[in-house]
Amino acid sequence: MIKYAVRRTLQAIPVLLGISMIIYAILLIAPGGPEARFAQNPRITADQIAAFRHRWGLDQPIPIQYCKWLGVCGDKPFLVNALPGGTIELAGVRIELPGGDNGVLHGDFGFSVVNGEPVAAIIGDRLPATLILAGTAWVIWVIIAFISGVYAAVKRYSLFDSALTVFNYVGFSFPTFWLGIMLITVFAGSLHVLPAGGMWNARTVPPFGTSEYWAFFGSQPLNALADLGTHMILPVFTLVVVSIAYDSRFVRSSMLEALNQDYIRTARAKGVPERGVVFRHALRNALLPVITNLGLEIPFLFTGAFVTETIFSWPGMGFQFIQSTASFDYPVLMGLLSVTAVVTVFANLAADLTYAIVDPRVKYD
Repeated sequence: MIKYAVRRTLQAIPVLLGISMIIYAILLIAPGGPEARFAQNPRITADQIAAFRHRWGLDQPIPIQYCKWLGVCGDKPFLVNALPGGTIELAGVRIELPGGDNGVLHGDFGFSVVNGEPVAAIIGDRLPATLILAGTAWVIWVIIAFISGVYAAVKRYSLFDSALTVFNYVGFSFPTFWLGIMLITVFAGSLHVLPAGGMWNARTVPPFGTSEYWAFFGSQPLNALADLGTHMILPVFTLVVVSIAYDSRFVRSSMLEALNQDYIRTARAKGVPERGVVFRHALRNALLPVITNLGLEIPFLFTGAFVTETIFSWPGMGFQFIQSTASFDYPVLMGLLSVTAVVTVFANLAADLTYAIVDPRVKYD
């Protein structure tokens, strides 16, 4: 298994390189750009915009820009800084241009075109919020979907199975944005029992992730957890309902297929207790496709639920992605998408390795 893991890791390098090329090309050929936010300002001249593009390397050919962003050619990488650091003033707005001469292969994702902050720092600030929200939702929906799917398969055509089927069709048909808005309207707008969005109560709790917040958390942990939990209820519920509707159906179908196999009938004919038939024989074989599905959902923890985080103003990576897309902040977008690609590739590897743990018949070496 170790040899297989090493081989797959080495194979992932050209895959990730190809993904980064495709993402980079799509971003840069899309209409607009980081300078688009200045285009409608009559106080900013075309020469100033051209200077801004030059300072960030946006006027260079796309292959050269990618090469410099990667950090394998040129003396200064694109969007880490095209030229030495300095300041540009456009219509009274001072834009800091950081210095540096690294690149992605050196662990440097560059700086935001909008505010000059390091991309790695932006991702690091947003990552905990996404892990808390999507990680909690993922654990809840996997447990509920797994238990309900297995039980529905064992009790096929029962009242529970029928009720779960109805719930799945209704839940799966709910658009995420519609469900989130309805929850906000009812529980925040009408009943006033839950916050409409955000991650903390700005009147009583310091901003999440700051030193003040952790000091508050250390002195009043119960209040901090209660405040965080209150803000998590609506977004977590939104993610869980939609996700359970899909995953429980998947688990049920996989379990039904396993229960209809010949070896299950043989086990029952030999007098194996029903619990042993379900959990020792059918379940282990039904888990293989389920593991693949769950492995593909792991990147969801890092990208965040774009729509859900935006609706509830949850300061995670998904919300940051929407903001960066609106401002054509290429470095931040490339950083977020690159992290997502890495997580996706290695989540698939983790799922493949888990096969051998669940089913000893699976051999990789």
